[in-house]
Amino acid sequence: MTLKPFYFPAKRKTTIFLLTAAATATVAAVSQTSNSAEIHGFVRTARAVSTVASTIVDYELSLRGLQRDSDQYRQTIPQVHLRCAKRFLKLCEANRGFYVKAGQFVASQRVIPKEYSSTLSALQDQVAPLPYNVIKEVLKDNLGPDFSDMFLSVDEQPIAAASIAQVHHAVLKSGHEVAIKVQYPWIEQQMNFDTRTMYFLSKTIGLLYPQYRFEWLPSAFAESMSSELDFVEEAKNSERAAKNFYNNKMVRVPHVFWELTTRQVLTMQFCSGHKIDDLDFLNQIGVDPEKVAKSLMELFAEMIFVHGYIHGDPHPGNILVSPEGCNGFSLVLLDHAVYRELDEEFRKDFCKLWEALILKDSKKTMVLGERFGAGKFSRYLPIIFTGTTIESKYALGTSVEEKETMKKELKSLVFEDLSSFMESVPADFIAIMRAE
Repeated sequence: MTLKPFYFPAKRKTTIFLLTAAATATVAAVSQTSNSAEIHGFVRTARAVSTVASTIVDYELSLRGLQRDSDQYRQTIPQVHLRCAKRFLKLCEANRGFYVKAGQFVASQRVIPKEYSSTLSALQDQVAPLPYNVIKEVLKDNLGPDFSDMFLSVDEQPIAAASIAQVHHAVLKSGHEVAIKVQYPWIEQQMNFDTRTMYFLSKTIGLLYPQYRFEWLPSAFAESMSSELDFVEEAKNSERAAKNFYNNKMVRVPHVFWELTTRQVLTMQFCSGHKIDDLDFLNQIGVDPEKVAKSLMELFAEMIFVHGYIHGDPHPGNILVSPEGCNGFSLVLLDHAVYRELDEEFRKDFCKLWEALILKDSKKTMVLGERFGAGKFSRYLPIIFTGTTIESKYALGTSVEEKETMKKELKSLVFEDLSSFMESVPADFIAIMRAE
């Protein structure tokens, strides 16, 4: 069999050429600068551009000639997604810093292909810490050269390391156990460089594939990251959350020690516990996972429907299960850097949406979906929030027949549909979807 030569459309060929030229230019720029920070930034950009270019080629070559509604397309696309997701995972691991955070952010988006979310979720546990001598300099700059006099002890080995900071256990002179969150010294400069790269790449993808509109993703990410870099704002968010949950005995928010808190250092009460998805730990302390899941749902329902103030990064590492509590356990809510305050009118409409979902009022669901900007995707809102189809007779749960109907409906969706949906709905809606 003779294979026909494959040609990229002129527009895509030009854009791929520009990507390649951009990668070459960054390599050339590296050789012309002696600034180590600039060199590091250029190398990181070259890696990112190269990854995106190779991903575009992979999709083009793998899917050429395949009809989007064909079985062959449906069989091939998950394989391409997985290959490309692994490619982006390597990029995030190599570039570290904000790329790790960006990978975590993408993994938390419920509408991206599962191959990306499952692959990139590995980034939550793969951040290597910095040596303590680097962290010590940040502490000196923020708390004073004699900062160690304020503590009985500071553990040099971190208890947690994330993409922008790491956490050390310490004991104050008063005897209080604290957790000190220390920002990496180079992270803000790196963020400015990396976000520009992300904007460039998202616009490039949009030029190649107008149906894949990703501009909302770097915008949402940059907004959340600017909040995460100011630990004073995080401390204020933490205190507001603590006030909101003051009467909820199942939720604990660590106390902030303001005299030891700055823009780059956050000192808070140390709360012991394990990740909420650590089933071995739950079995060890004799706690029913279903009770924990129920408490978690009630926690976020209270955020959405009562306070209108939602935690913006609700992954398992930020919610601990502590063996202390009135029912044998409590939930410890960590990392209050990013919150979303819901618009009051939006919140009222969202309450009405849930009422319509529970009462199986399909007409009202569609009307509210239109109001949220979901358009033709309004019929999928029951699937997103309750796991049922819009025609389902059940408020929660589905019959075997309805599950088959749901599978067929979801198979009819392609990725550009999801991209269009995410671009159309308001930011408040996306924030709730991350928390669901």
